[in-house]
Amino acid sequence: MSYLAFDLGAESGRLMLGSLAEARLELVELHRFPNRMVNADGGLHWDVNALFQEMKLGLRICAERHTRTPASIGIDTWGVDFGLLDEHGELLDLPFTYRDKRTEGAIEGFLKLIPRRRLYELTGVQIIPINSLFQLYALPRDKSSQLASAAHLLFIPDLFNYFLTGKKQSEFTFCTTSQLLNSRTRGWEKEILAALGIPQSLMPDIKMPGTDIGPLSDSVRAETGLDNTLVRAVGSHDTASAVAAVPATDDSFAYISSGTWSLMGVESTEPLVDDTAYRHNFTNEGAVDGGFRVLKNITGLWLLQECRRCWSRDRDLGYEELVRLAAAAEPFRSVIDPDDPQFASPADMPGAIAEYCRTTGQTAPDNTGQFARCILESLVLAYRHTLGQIRELRPVPPVERIHIIGGGSQNTLLCQMTADATGLPVLAGPKEATAIGNVLVQAMAAGELGSLSELRRVVRESFPPVLYQPRRDPCWDVAYDRFQRLKVRQA
Repeated sequence: MSYLAFDLGAESGRLMLGSLAEARLELVELHRFPNRMVNADGGLHWDVNALFQEMKLGLRICAERHTRTPASIGIDTWGVDFGLLDEHGELLDLPFTYRDKRTEGAIEGFLKLIPRRRLYELTGVQIIPINSLFQLYALPRDKSSQLASAAHLLFIPDLFNYFLTGKKQSEFTFCTTSQLLNSRTRGWEKEILAALGIPQSLMPDIKMPGTDIGPLSDSVRAETGLDNTLVRAVGSHDTASAVAAVPATDDSFAYISSGTWSLMGVESTEPLVDDTAYRHNFTNEGAVDGGFRVLKNITGLWLLQECRRCWSRDRDLGYEELVRLAAAAEPFRSVIDPDDPQFASPADMPGAIAEYCRTTGQTAPDNTGQFARCILESLVLAYRHTLGQIRELRPVPPVERIHIIGGGSQNTLLCQMTADATGLPVLAGPKEATAIGNVLVQAMAAGELGSLSELRRVVRESFPPVLYQPRRDPCWDVAYDRFQRLKVRQA
């Protein structure tokens, strides 16, 4: 059997076709398309209508090129964002993006309704402004009429599943990113919904990964030429699908899903919401097997992506060239805290980094290679900082290796720096972890794979990871002391 995986990220989306043969996965890209935030009515939005047109084009390409109909389709996207539908099932407006500035001050406002410690106790979710909770709080605060007109809330992957099938439901792993779910009961938290003034009826039913959503609607079948293909829930939060594809052999590992964000954490059968998790602001997000990914959201390659966007006004720089320039640049010249709020959405990322360095008494980068080196070294120092927190939070089993998956696994400098800074072996890959996890969860649902461990064995056999051994360099310890002082400054 073959399976289709839509993997939508903040920069682009793609349709992948996967099939199992002799316990190995073959993965082919059928269609890739851009995804950009759009300015509309003074806010940043996702153009889900344009994305859906691209998705249907991808399905038509599949139908034209492949005589064998795929068994199912799975969709994964970035977290937290949602759309609101009226009573007729029509989208009220393009969904806001998590980088829209309307959530400024939302945390402080909502915490007057439910105290911070109580909110964390209920949800086990890292308290950051992008969460669905604070996006919803901002709507009535800003005099928006959307909630009053809304009959259904659907998260981004649920919205596309609805466009494909007409079925309105949500999926566990994505729901856990919203800070609206009770991590212990795995249901919508009534206390939070009441504080927001949201009726329970607005929220979708929650399904587990591997659940059938339904067949393609008649109109989608007619438009795409695909028939007898089910839409299935997968780990619809992209990190859930990616972590499912970590090629681990046991539990003694931490993972870093490296892309626009760096998601670093460990796995747990139950949510960890004790004082240590609260103090370090860890989040508990759902895993495809019903457990949890206990992790920290770290600002990731967004910093480099935004610098590249600014530099592209003068010349087009590829990521490979940026890594080469970073490797040749002076090490440990300047250090930033990637999670400082001033890096969340600046108009000029290189300018924001330079200003941060100046205000912290450091020499600012003054060329492309130095900026790229500063970003990569600072990300790696953030990984080391988070690793220390993970060891405190979950000492057993001990973390003996780090798996880096996603696009960042192809960055050889980043991977070697991570090994050197943490003192742990790093296993890099697969790059396409999200699409791989998406496809293989569908294969599990179809009965081709029996367990998560069997799924990971297929990943190891199909996409052997690259090993980076740590090299001792005391300069990392000196740089880490500087980084820790910056964290204290921010706190």
